[in-house]
Amino acid sequence: MRAIKEEGNNILVDIEVSVRSQKFEIGDYNPWRKRLEVKVRSPPSKGKANKELIKEFSIITGREVEIVRGIKSPYKTLKIRKIDKDDFMKKLKKKSY
Repeated sequence: MRAIKEEGNNILVDIEVSVRSQKFEIGDYNPWRKRLEVKVRSPPSKGKANKELIKEFSIITGREVEIVRGIKSPYKTLKIRKIDKDDFMKKLKKKSY
């Protein structure tokens, strides 16, 4: 999956965010955009959707998460600290939303 890249002890995850969903959900990999599709409940105003993304990915991974690209865009890159690609994929598969 080209949406996840390792950078030292961290990973970078390219995502495409849809806002105002019924629930938080990490969807499928979009091979055309090379991004994971993610739905959030929050609106895009006042950073609410970004805060929800950081909170939910932190809960899923148990790691520190930050948005490094795309603060005001639906196309974002998350940096998740101290995790490798394999561990991240395992945590995604275990999580039920």
